[in-house]
Amino acid sequence: MRGGARYFRLIEEIASNAVYSLHLQTYIFDEDETGIAVANALKAAARRGVLVYVLLDGYASQKLSAAFINDLKGAGVYFRFFEPFFRGSSYYFGRRLHHKVVVADGYYGLVGGVNISNRYNDLDGQPAWLDWAMAVEGEVAQRLDKICVRMWNRGVFAPRCLAGTIPPMSPPSETCRVRVARNDWVFRRTEITNSYRMLFSVAQKEITIMTSYFWPPQGILRRMVIAARSGKRVRVVLTGHADVPFVKFAERYLYSTLLKNNVEVYEYQRNVLHGKLAIADRKWITVGSYNLNTISAFASVELNLEVDDEMVAARLHDAVETIILADCRRITSESFVASTGVISRALYYLSFRIIQLLFALFTFYFSQKKKGS
Repeated sequence: MRGGARYFRLIEEIASNAVYSLHLQTYIFDEDETGIAVANALKAAARRGVLVYVLLDGYASQKLSAAFINDLKGAGVYFRFFEPFFRGSSYYFGRRLHHKVVVADGYYGLVGGVNISNRYNDLDGQPAWLDWAMAVEGEVAQRLDKICVRMWNRGVFAPRCLAGTIPPMSPPSETCRVRVARNDWVFRRTEITNSYRMLFSVAQKEITIMTSYFWPPQGILRRMVIAARSGKRVRVVLTGHADVPFVKFAERYLYSTLLKNNVEVYEYQRNVLHGKLAIADRKWITVGSYNLNTISAFASVELNLEVDDEMVAARLHDAVETIILADCRRITSESFVASTGVISRALYYLSFRIIQLLFALFTFYFSQKKKGS
C-alpha cells in the first residue's frame, strides 16, 4: 500500500484490535496531529491490558517532549529510545534505528518506510509524501515479533520483553512467499544489501528501483550498470523535490554515469518521494526502510519484506508504472546536459564528495572491512 491516511488508519486499526502484545519501532515520531493520533491508539491498547512497546530512534525522535513521553508511560506503554553509539543534541555519529515496523499479537504486521509525522499523512491541503508499506498476516509476523523483542531487549536498563506465546489464529485466506530481510552492518547483517547485489544478475528482463536518497555502494552501482548494458531494462525513480537539497545535488552527480550506461532515470514531481522498493520481472519485490545508499548498507538498522509472488509483484509494478507515467519526468542525457551548467556540475561533484567524507567521519568506529561492497 502507499503511505498516507490509509497507512495511519491501519496502524490505529491494528492497535485497536491487538489483544496480547503490540510493538511499534520507527525512526521519526513527531509530536504533531499524526503522532498524537497514533499515541492515543497506543495508549488505548495499553489501558486494555495489551503489552505495548515503543522503540524510537534516539536522534531522529529526540524532539518529543517529556510530557508526551510521560503521558505514554502513564497509560502503561513501555517506552524507550534506541541509543546510537555516539549521540549529542546536535551531532549524531553512525548507527541509527531506521526501520519502521508495527506488529500485533505476533500475527498482524506492517513494514515500510513511513515515519510517524504529518508529512507522511494526508492532511487538508497537504498530500502525503510518496511512500510504501506492506501489511502481512501469519507466520511472517511471528518473525517480525521476535525481531522487535530482540531490538527492545538490547536496551541495558529497559524492562525485559519476553517473546510471548503466539495465540492460535486461523491461517490467512491468501498466502505467498515472504522473507524478512534485515541490514545491521555493526552486527554483520547484510541481507537487504545482498538481495540488491543479486537482483541485477538474477533478473532476466526488467528492474525498477524507487528510492529517496540515492548514492549506492560502488559494487551495487557497478552491477546496475552491467545489467543495463547487457540489455536489461533498468529504471531508477528518484525524487524531484528533495527535503534535503544538498543530498539531491549529490544524487545528480551520478546521473551522467547512469544515463550513459542505458539506465533510465525518472524524477517524481508531485511531492517529495520517500519510498523505497525494487521490482524484478514483475515477479519479485522488496519493500521497507532500506534506501539504496551507503548509509543503509553500512550504518543503519533496516528492515524490508521480500515477496516472491507474481500477483503481488504485478500489482505493485502497475501502481509504480502509473506513478511514472502520471507524476514523473524522465531525465535524458540531452535534457540533463541542457539544464546543467559548469557551476551546477561543480556543485553536484562537491556535494557528492562531501557526503562521502561525512559518511566516513560519522562511521569511523566501524572496524569491519567492506568485503564485496
